[in-house]
Amino acid sequence: MSTMHRAAREWAIEPSAAALHREALVWDMVWPYEPAVGNDFPVLERFRRSGHDFVSIEVGGDDADIATMMRRIAKVRAYLGSRPTDYVLVERTADILAAKSQGKLAVSLQLAGLRCLDRDLDLIDLYYALGVRHALLAFNVSNSFAGGCADALDGGVTRLGRRAIERMDRVGMLLDLSHTGRRSSLQAMEITSNPVIFSHSDVDAVHSHWRNVTDEQIKACAEKDGVIGISGSSDYLGVSESSNEAMFRHIDHVTQLVGPRHVGLGTDYVADAAAILRYFAAVPDEWPTAEGASRTHIAYATPEQRPGLTELLLRSGYPEPDVRGILGENFLRVCRQVWR
Repeated sequence: MSTMHRAAREWAIEPSAAALHREALVWDMVWPYEPAVGNDFPVLERFRRSGHDFVSIEVGGDDADIATMMRRIAKVRAYLGSRPTDYVLVERTADILAAKSQGKLAVSLQLAGLRCLDRDLDLIDLYYALGVRHALLAFNVSNSFAGGCADALDGGVTRLGRRAIERMDRVGMLLDLSHTGRRSSLQAMEITSNPVIFSHSDVDAVHSHWRNVTDEQIKACAEKDGVIGISGSSDYLGVSESSNEAMFRHIDHVTQLVGPRHVGLGTDYVADAAAILRYFAAVPDEWPTAEGASRTHIAYATPEQRPGLTELLLRSGYPEPDVRGILGENFLRVCRQVWR
């Protein structure tokens, strides 16, 4: 049996879609490393089996001090180093393409907020040297750098935040505005000289949610030649289950608004939904619900759904070059422009 037909059978999609999925660069811009919610290292193998070539691992951020962050990074780096035939911690984009050619999963690290700098901007250089390639300004709640999207009042990018953005630009660390307040995100895009990303955010015009991005933010991101990574969280998608069809509605909105060049995938997969709900309930300021409402269910698009999304994009009339861009080449373009 040919490789194409083996892939088609394994992924249960049409052979032509399987061939494209296998050949394309498949990129997920967010996977949070958090064993407490089921996201431990064995999940990475599921990304490999479902055809992914690159995954960005969130190692923490506003929930950690410097010492905690160093331990988390050390643990991730040690694991990746113990599996050199399976994984590569990348330094530059060429490493991603080399890993794909060798059947390995390329990995980089990300920070979910800058509180872990402890206001010391020299640490941006250190985190970059350790493998961190993109970082959020703030995670839902405002910090010393910018406003968070869960706060009723977004005070905007602070003076320290401006200096952090300028330092990230010099170092080559990609600015990620997911979880950041709307006012702060728009200001940040005016400050930076580089393309920006919203690594894992869905569309407010499709489903209104405080974590989703508005058309104004999407257009500003596109003007910076950036990318919106569509999340697979049912909470942001506005559905009970995270189907490919639900993700497609958000992908298609961004595509119709600013073009397919500015769409990618950042699914933010969480293996243990019950555990993440318990975490949300324990930190209501960071994860608020609508007044009078309760959050009793959440689902996440799995790595195994990705081949089916490729098939759905093709079936919906998206040309192959656009599908390749959405699957990974759009994020690759931005990283080529920003990483040093």
